Amino acid sequence: MRLVLDWDGTVTERDTLALVVECFGDDATYRRNGALMGRSLTHDQALASSFATVRASLAEVVDRVLPKVRVRPGFRALVRRHRPLVISSGFHELIEPVLAREGVEVEVLANRVHARPEGWRICFRDRAVCTTCREPCKRSSLPPGDVAYAGDGYSDRCAALAATRVFATGALAEWLLGRGVAFDRFEDFYDVLAAIDAQQA
Repeated sequence: MRLVLDWDGTVTERDTLALVVECFGDDATYRRNGALMGRSLTHDQALASSFATVRASLAEVVDRVLPKVRVRPGFRALVRRHRPLVISSGFHELIEPVLAREGVEVEVLANRVHARPEGWRICFRDRAVCTTCREPCKRSSLPPGDVAYAGDGYSDRCAALAATRVFATGALAEWLLGRGVAFDRFEDFYDVLAAIDAQQA
């Protein structure tokens, strides 16, 4: 079974994208767009609108945000033992500095961003509309066969529904709970390791 991880709020303890907008953009726009996701805005539309309010340079953002980004305990051990795939709605430009600091190498599928002084512009990795959720999502990027998926938020919903086993925290856990979808709740990656080990025993 292939293990797939979301990044922001899953690998990281706090959503890095929210932190960037909070420090450098319009947090009110971000929160308003978040409330409209799945209603009048797709996830990608909400993200693009929010990051258009960020006008700092990439170097400035990384310098300010990187020291505040913490990965969940057990991440290195999980990568070492299971070589997961990370599928993120975030940006390589923000993910790769964290991986370098942590000394971790892992396969990442993520968006790119142009940090323009008139507002950041996102280059989305995949714009294909999913036939299940009716918006671009992570489902089409899941590897073939059985998948264990770990996530925390809106962008993980459709992929989680397609996975063989789900590890969830935060808003994703509450969403799955409300729909009667089975999942394992986790706080750190030692929880995920223990669950996988128990299944394989």
